[in-house]
Amino acid sequence: MAQQIQVALLGNPNTGKTSVFNRLTGLNQKVGNYPGITVEKKEGVCNLSRGKKAHILDLPGTYSLNASSIDENQVIELLLNKNDKDYPDVAVVVCEVENLKRNLLLFTQIKDLKIPTILAINMADRMTRKAISLDIPALEKALHTKIVLLSARNNEGFEALKTQIEQFKNLPMTPCLDTTVIAPEYFDRLAKTYPAQDLYKLWLVITQDVNFGKLDRTGVSGPISFQTESISTLKRLQQKETIKRYQFINDTLKTTMTVNVAMAKDFRSRLDRVLTHHVWGYVIFFAVLTVIFQAIFDWSSYPMDFIDQTFAQMGEWVKQNLPKGDFTSLLAEGVLPGLGGIIIFIPQIAFLFLFIAILEETGYMSRVVFLMDRVMRRFGLSGKSVVPLISGTACAIPAIMATRNIENWKERLITILVTPFTTCSYSAAKSLGPFFTARTNLDLLVFFRFCLGHIRRIFTRSIPQSTVTLIFCY
Repeated sequence: MAQQIQVALLGNPNTGKTSVFNRLTGLNQKVGNYPGITVEKKEGVCNLSRGKKAHILDLPGTYSLNASSIDENQVIELLLNKNDKDYPDVAVVVCEVENLKRNLLLFTQIKDLKIPTILAINMADRMTRKAISLDIPALEKALHTKIVLLSARNNEGFEALKTQIEQFKNLPMTPCLDTTVIAPEYFDRLAKTYPAQDLYKLWLVITQDVNFGKLDRTGVSGPISFQTESISTLKRLQQKETIKRYQFINDTLKTTMTVNVAMAKDFRSRLDRVLTHHVWGYVIFFAVLTVIFQAIFDWSSYPMDFIDQTFAQMGEWVKQNLPKGDFTSLLAEGVLPGLGGIIIFIPQIAFLFLFIAILEETGYMSRVVFLMDRVMRRFGLSGKSVVPLISGTACAIPAIMATRNIENWKERLITILVTPFTTCSYSAAKSLGPFFTARTNLDLLVFFRFCLGHIRRIFTRSIPQSTVTLIFCY
């Protein structure tokens, strides 16, 4: 009977883990559920050399071993239970080359479990286009592992991965870092209480009670009277652990990974260089704003004229077909014109929010935030202030609500205070409409008023902070 190696395939969501699984198993897989729950379980067989086989288990996508969902809880329970029939002989952690920093958090945690671990960096075919270079020998030395560059799209690197799986017994078991430094006294007390147990596994068992629920403690024995820390303390220690791991990852990637953005050749990078250019970026941004105002005050004129004519015809119909009296006058000269005066501005608001949604969904709004951050910082604002300031053209109320995405409370407060200075499309049309019969002139003037509104906001921000605070308190 061929020798079978138990392999656990792990990784963050959207790293191409399932594509790697399909390449290894050749789509020869079995799909089921974990006992008692609806989490999908994928497993398959991979043929290795000399008659060996590997049983591949595609575990649910996991960001870290700090479980926050049923899927992640299943991953942790498997990795902590050596008596499980699917307990891996070797773990293959799939990372994505463009998000290596984020993906390596899970890798460092699995290394601490003393499981032989291979780092599979997927989407390596993008490295040339993204101008990414990796010092593989130095990275292997820093992470105490073997690294395989993969391209699931081009079916490259899988023979090397199979070779490393066969030679899993030669993989180093050294952890990436010492987790006990986050709380030496606590871990020392834990080691004295449970001298025969692995400290990091105990730490996971304790913290997962806080994060998710009770884990299976099969094989974990010791005094029941051990007093652990409070929930808030454990949460704080978890945060310290995550920070410590990211510090290690940052220090490692500083010397082993380089990204030359200027040399990137993919379409997105080229587009970013134009959209965030210190000159052309602003030109494109104001061109986009011009198109938005053209849509609001010119293109929307067609549905607005239709609404205006419809309500005018309805008023005439009411006057002609209903008996004369106060009720008819109320409908024809009060209710219908009132509704029409409100509904007629729906096309303008709809166009504005349509454009804002398009800008956000295409990712252009985030590039505008990055671009405008250089200017806004001079006035104590964040680049994220651009979103509510543009939204304020439609209505200041939802614009002020949009400031919740600004993390800094001072920048958020200042943005809230200056947003009402934004020129409202309704008031602009009402105040300037009677003086301009040509729609094009009205569009340009409203856009000019919008620019003046920004200048007023900057002037307001230039007032000493104490004065602004007094005004707000008053």
